[in-house]
Amino acid sequence: MQHQETAPEQALAWVEAGKSVALATVIETWGSAPRRVGAQMVISDQGEMEGSVSGGCVEGAVVVEALEVLQEGGTRVLEYGVSDGDAFAVGLACGGNIRILVEPVGDKGMPVEMLRQLGAARAARQPVAYEVALDGAARRLMREGHEARFRMDRSGLSEDGATFVAIHNPPLRLIVVGGVHIAQHLVGMARDVGFDPVVVDPREAFGSQLRFPGTRVVNDWPDDALAEIGVDARTALVLLTHDPKLDDPALHVALRSECFYIGALGSTRTHASRVARLKEAGFPDTEIARIHGPVGLNIGAAGPSEIAVSILAQMIQRLRQG
Repeated sequence: MQHQETAPEQALAWVEAGKSVALATVIETWGSAPRRVGAQMVISDQGEMEGSVSGGCVEGAVVVEALEVLQEGGTRVLEYGVSDGDAFAVGLACGGNIRILVEPVGDKGMPVEMLRQLGAARAARQPVAYEVALDGAARRLMREGHEARFRMDRSGLSEDGATFVAIHNPPLRLIVVGGVHIAQHLVGMARDVGFDPVVVDPREAFGSQLRFPGTRVVNDWPDDALAEIGVDARTALVLLTHDPKLDDPALHVALRSECFYIGALGSTRTHASRVARLKEAGFPDTEIARIHGPVGLNIGAAGPSEIAVSILAQMIQRLRQG
């Protein structure tokens, strides 16, 4: 399951508990490497590890290197690949090549204060990029620049290959308006894929903790709820009530926001009348065209669970392909 990486938070917790810590980050992959660029693992001087940089094939070897880095200082670039004699020793039999940057936290690596600032930005849902020279000579946190990387959620090496840019975007969030049957399926699936779901429904019979265990439920009118939750470029909004009293106020907020996906349940006819109401409210065609209605990819979905699959697939398509 792909959940939000928590290596920076774990690293800070271990540092504050008095441990020496190294961060290992995937900086480049070829072939069928099991983890994407930017994936991280944190290693303590006591040999503890959290997170992963592969499907379990090279973690043991990386821990050994990280413990050496903690003793000797400096940064290290490791490379494992199937063409490499080391590959079978460390078990990277999945047919990929992988490069990993190992750096200590502290004087000879990423300053603790920089790690703190990174953690604060992540907690405040502020996008931030961490730039590190592969030789360890320079590091900085950047709020500006790298627009394309932020939009595509894509960490990677600079053009000259000398610097790695780690993109730390806020966690993905899904706001579902309407605690209906489809929502019950969608919320669990979206959580498995790495979204943080919130259900909004002023009708307490629908929006209840009993129907959505372990999920944040807001029993408020959608426009007030969205203002309170906050809608940003890492947010997907799905409207499942097909009741204009609930959907329209939410759409007005969404169309004025940067949310990356807006989907609305309803037939083609329902959507046509929705479009007419939005035009009357003064929204231009280009804005209205952001709404996916009828919601979901057209896969011939039958029943609430398959409709939920079609919606989640469309959300991912929009996120990854724009």
